[in-house]
Amino acid sequence: MSKRDRAARAKNDGQSTAADSAAEELETRDDAVEDADGGASDASSGDLRPTGKRSGRRRSSAGAVDTTDGDADSDGGSAVAVKERKVKKASEQSSNPFVRIWVFMQQVVSEMKKVIWPTRRETITYTIIVLVFVVVMTAFIFGIDIGFAKLVLWILG
Repeated sequence: MSKRDRAARAKNDGQSTAADSAAEELETRDDAVEDADGGASDASSGDLRPTGKRSGRRRSSAGAVDTTDGDADSDGGSAVAVKERKVKKASEQSSNPFVRIWVFMQQVVSEMKKVIWPTRRETITYTIIVLVFVVVMTAFIFGIDIGFAKLVLWILG
């Protein structure tokens, strides 16, 4: 049963005045929505329902675009990325091994400058944590080994 039918039934049954006003409001809303769907421009219908395309349609088409972009990347990527790769290959094609080693060492130094080194206190704390973990795991494995050895001796002999 639709809102309009409920409103008409409430109006015909002669319920309280609040029900009558609610029924009238529902009827006017339904009429305004129908007018907006029909193309009539009404100031009150503009407040009830937005105009324009639905966002769900855009999302589905955007998803289709994203999948084609993924396919394009797997097929070779964009032209800019290809150009950058070609430039890098041209600069790295030095036949002198000492030049390659020197470039590698420069890259290592530049990457090491980016590293956030721990403080002395943090290093000591991390070392203690690792040593405690190794001791606990060694004791656990030693206990399991002794337990299995006793179990095998009990079963076999």
